[in-house]
Amino acid sequence: MNLQSQLEIVKLNDERQEKIYKELLDKDAELIFDDALDNDMVLNMGPQHPATHGVLRVLLRLDGETIIKCVPELGYLHRGYEKLAENTTYHEFIPHTDRLDYLAPMMNNVAIALAIENAMGIDIPDRAKWVRVLVSELARISSHLMAMGATCMDTGALTLLLWAFTEREKLYDIFEKICGARFTTSYTRIGGVANDIDDETLAHIRSWANQFPAELDYFGKVVHKNRIFVDRMAGVGVMTAQQCIDLGLTGPVLRGSGVNRDLRRDDPYLVYPELDFDVITEKDGDTMARYMVRIKEMSESLKIIHQVLDKIPKGEIRSNIPNKTLPKKADVYTKMEEMISDFMLINYGAAPEIGETYTAIESPKGELGFFIVSDGTGEPWKLKIRSACASNLQGLAPMVEGSMLSDVVAIIGSIDPIMGEADK
Repeated sequence: MNLQSQLEIVKLNDERQEKIYKELLDKDAELIFDDALDNDMVLNMGPQHPATHGVLRVLLRLDGETIIKCVPELGYLHRGYEKLAENTTYHEFIPHTDRLDYLAPMMNNVAIALAIENAMGIDIPDRAKWVRVLVSELARISSHLMAMGATCMDTGALTLLLWAFTEREKLYDIFEKICGARFTTSYTRIGGVANDIDDETLAHIRSWANQFPAELDYFGKVVHKNRIFVDRMAGVGVMTAQQCIDLGLTGPVLRGSGVNRDLRRDDPYLVYPELDFDVITEKDGDTMARYMVRIKEMSESLKIIHQVLDKIPKGEIRSNIPNKTLPKKADVYTKMEEMISDFMLINYGAAPEIGETYTAIESPKGELGFFIVSDGTGEPWKLKIRSACASNLQGLAPMVEGSMLSDVVAIIGSIDPIMGEADK
């Protein structure tokens, strides 16, 4: 192909891209400019803005500094995970969940493992259930710490972000001891978890849990009565309980508007029915309420962690079910049947019965669900992820409309979206 032909192809592609972009722009403009006045201004916030908590684009129409209209645009971090799932075995898809809500990968691992086990109709050993609850609550605290630090940074209190990261680094040290990885954990397995937690690591977790309340209390004393912080948060981005329900919001965003809904209690899984904890709600429905729900939930997670450390039983950490769960490596290397089972599961996958299942957990952001459609093979025919972050971002427009431009960053922080999960 000569240079002239190459240049013509590039020109055609540029024209096609420009046409598509104009069509998208016209669609946004129809929403944004409807009934616009001559003195209104249109502003793009993101998708690379640091206050949008990732690659979120927020198109705003302003009258002075007052927001008249808001159109959030998602999709800049879309990687096609739901489609990828159709071309991987159930076991192979577990590492992909680390990259959804990448602030709580342990929680994502637990969710996908429960969904697959539900589809296959298998149960897991008691110790594995307690271990999963332990790592889930550690992940919840890690996620809420990031939400706390980022929200404080968005309102001008940068020091809190650095302090929050200090505690999160301690948690990453714990995750590394548990599974060998700090960030992309891939810890669960179909039928249990990858490896047991030894007594030394459990003692390390207890030591951290004993010192954390004093740190959390100190963090709160610095900002929670600070006049600037309170003025930036209180009465901003108000959502009523009915609005939250109508839009399908879940998690701290929903509970911040007074709706007492938590899947750990209302649709219980693992060993949560055996544990004592409170579901935190706030009645004001504003940015401050959503923030305080997360702060108080960290204390409840600590309560759960102490109960797990006191009650966790001895025993196996993974079920031994031929053709469905991976055998132990020691058996794979020494026994013919286990070697064949391992080979078949890794290459062809475990096959659930034909049908549909939906499994959801209470993640740090809200209801994280996996809808699996099985065709009886080792790969899902369809896998749909119910993302709490994507659903909660539906509330952004009604929260910010009527607010000031400077309120947008605080409101986004109160939703606590992670775009890896929102875009999938």
